[in-house]
Parts: sequence; structure tokens; C-alpha cells
Amino acid sequence: MRATVRLSKIRKLLRRQGVEIPYATLRRWAVVTLGFGRTAPTLPVVDGPPGEECQLDTGWVLTLEPDARGKRRRLRAWIFTAGVSRHRFVYPIERETTASAIEACEAAWEFFGGIFRVLLPDNTKAIVQRADPLEPLINPVFLEYTQARGFHIDTARVRKPKDKARVERRVPTVREDCFGGERLATIAAARAHARWWCAEDYGLRRHSTTQRLPREHCETEERPHLLPAPTAAYDVPLRAEPKVARDQHALVAKALYSLPTEFVGKRLDARADRSTVRFYDRGVLVKVHPRQPPGKRSTDAADFPEHKRVYALRDVHYLQSQATACGPMIGRFAAAVLAVPLPWTRMRRVYALLGLVRKYGAPRVEAACTTALAAEMLSVRRLKAMLEHAASAPAVPPPAPAPPARYLRPALQYALPLVPPPIAEVSHGQ
Repeated sequence: MRATVRLSKIRKLLRRQGVEIPYATLRRWAVVTLGFGRTAPTLPVVDGPPGEECQLDTGWVLTLEPDARGKRRRLRAWIFTAGVSRHRFVYPIERETTASAIEACEAAWEFFGGIFRVLLPDNTKAIVQRADPLEPLINPVFLEYTQARGFHIDTARVRKPKDKARVERRVPTVREDCFGGERLATIAAARAHARWWCAEDYGLRRHSTTQRLPREHCETEERPHLLPAPTAAYDVPLRAEPKVARDQHALVAKALYSLPTEFVGKRLDARADRSTVRFYDRGVLVKVHPRQPPGKRSTDAADFPEHKRVYALRDVHYLQSQATACGPMIGRFAAAVLAVPLPWTRMRRVYALLGLVRKYGAPRVEAACTTALAAEMLSVRRLKAMLEHAASAPAVPPPAPAPPARYLRPALQYALPLVPPPIAEVSHGQ
């Protein structure tokens, strides 16, 4: 098996055998005799069509001046380089995130006067979730942005700087030539200085490869071929994977949103923009809510079961209608119970009243409510006691009729007809 041994290790092995030789001498011998350090010839990749490709790199570029608390902040920068003209745009940032990458792209398209059709970045986590030479996994938020703006992503391979040679090793140049010796206190000042440097300093300096001024080269040959620059700011969406809690709400950006019962305990994909929040289950849209500020909530009554929705939403009017449907006196009793400044504090009593209807039946509760309202009694507990007492009292059978007498004759036989006595006729002749 062939083993690779470093020259420094070979020098140590020779020293053990009593041969002392300087490293430079050993290296010259290895280069001449063994071809050490020689690499295969490199062929530069031809430039693409004008306006086709823009290469992107990032790195640490400057440290701001101390603020009021004496703290100094270190800044990175997104560095864009046009593929043909080599024109450059530098955008300092505090953190390398997907949102800052989109913000930098928007500023770059405005600076160049249009959008390049292909963006060639390295494998930063802000853009690439999983690096792969054939099928890299792009961050969903940034992928959605590329589709909205109409350009494509062609990521460089891992540890292959020649894939984006136009921008590679330009971070030290930006750090030393653009920000070296500058005293900048804010990130806004750093961005303004970087823009001035790109347009007025580097942009008007003759490039050693193209032998043209990058700014003039870009304006004359690349800008006419770029896609139109965006006219409205891009709404950067927020992506999250919230878990639906037992109360049927999911937390997105410190605000709560309701979801149907079948999603309790599951994790959903959430996308939040300025106006809406969308929830997806395995790519299928299941709910849309208006965006709420932190600390607020958006609740859809249709998400809750009917027996829970009323109490969750404190819907006293629905409870009142339920009681009235059981009987008019039951509805009047419920209305009297809820006739307080804070009716939702009496909802449990109406729930108990409806429970009595289910247990004893509407006719019996209707009669009990009639009696209670006549006595101005509004206690549901006492109403329950009335129903329990009526149910536990033994039923008194009606008295049996007396048996008929043995020799009892019908009453008609004892009724004497009232016949008026005859009027005596008086003779006038006597």
C-alpha cells in the first residue's frame, strides 16, 4: 500500500539516521527529483454571455468603532462579482442569515441595474441546506425568492474554489482596500462607504484581466442583458415548524393561531409573510390566518368542536338559544341567570341547567323553572334539588272507588218528579 509522508516527517526520519538537512534543501531536491508540488495545468473556464452569471462570496471585512458602551461589532459582507465585467458590489451585514442574503441580493440588483440569470454562491447555510455536487438542497425561503425574481442557483462544490474563481480570495482585497484604515461607527456608514468604493474607486480602476473599467464594462455590455430590476421590496417570509398544542393553537413569531382538532400534537410547516400565515401538512395547505403581532392570537370558531367552541369563545348568545330551544321557561330562566354585567362568568350555570334537561327531560325542567321563576329563585343548585326531590318522592296511587252497595238502586228511582198540584175548579154557580 502506498503511503503519503510529509516532507517535514521525512526530515525527522533522516535526522534519526544522523542525516541533518535543511527543509529548503530537501524541498528543492523533492521538486527536481520527484516532481513535488507540481500540479496539473489549469484551464480557465470561459466567461459566459454578458449578464448571465454573478458569483457570490462572504467573509469578515471590518470591525466598527466602539459604540456608546464601548462595544465593537465585527461585520461580514456579501461580495457580488459580475462574471464578464468583474464589476463588484459589497454589502456589509451583522449576521449571515437567509434574510440578510435576500436583502443583499435586492441591494445588488438595484446597484447593477438588473438581475443576473444565474447566481453562483458557495455552500453557506444561509442559502444551501445540504451541499451536494449534483443535487444540492436549497433553503426553501431563498428558493422561493429565486423563483419570485426569476434567476437560478448554481452552487459551487465543497472545497472547490475554482468553481467561483472570479470572486474567490477577494475577501482580503475588500477588507484591506475598501475598509482598511477607515473609521466607521455604524453598519449604515459601512454600507454607504462600500457602495462608494464599488462605484467610484474599484469600478473606475482598470481591471488586469479585461483591461477595462469594471463600471463602464458592466453598464455597456452586461446591463442591457440583465433581467429587469425589482420595483417593489420583496416580502421575506418566515418559515417555522410549530407543534399544535392541546388548546389547538400553534405559535408562529410569538403569535397564536388556531387549527382543527385532527392536527393536535402534530408539527406543521408554517409560512408567514406580512399579511398572512399559512399552515401546511406534508405540502397540503390546511389553514390560512391573517398575520397577528406578537402576543396576539387569531382564532377561527370553526376549528373547535361544537361542545367546546361555545365555552372557548364565551358565546353566551348561543347558550341562551340552546336553553330556549329546550323550552320557553327554561330559556327565561337561563336569560335571568345571564342577566349580569359579565354574563360569561355565569356560563357554567347555564351548562348545568342544560345538563338537568338531558337528565330529567325538558317537560319536568320546564315545570320546575316555572315554579322557580314564580318564586324569583335563580339558583341552579336549588333547581336541581327540586327535581331530585320530585323524582325521589313515591307516587301516591289514587284512592280506589268504594264498592257498590248490594241493594243499591239507581238514583233515578229515588228522584220524585216535581208535578205541580192540580188547580181546583171553582164553580160560580154554587
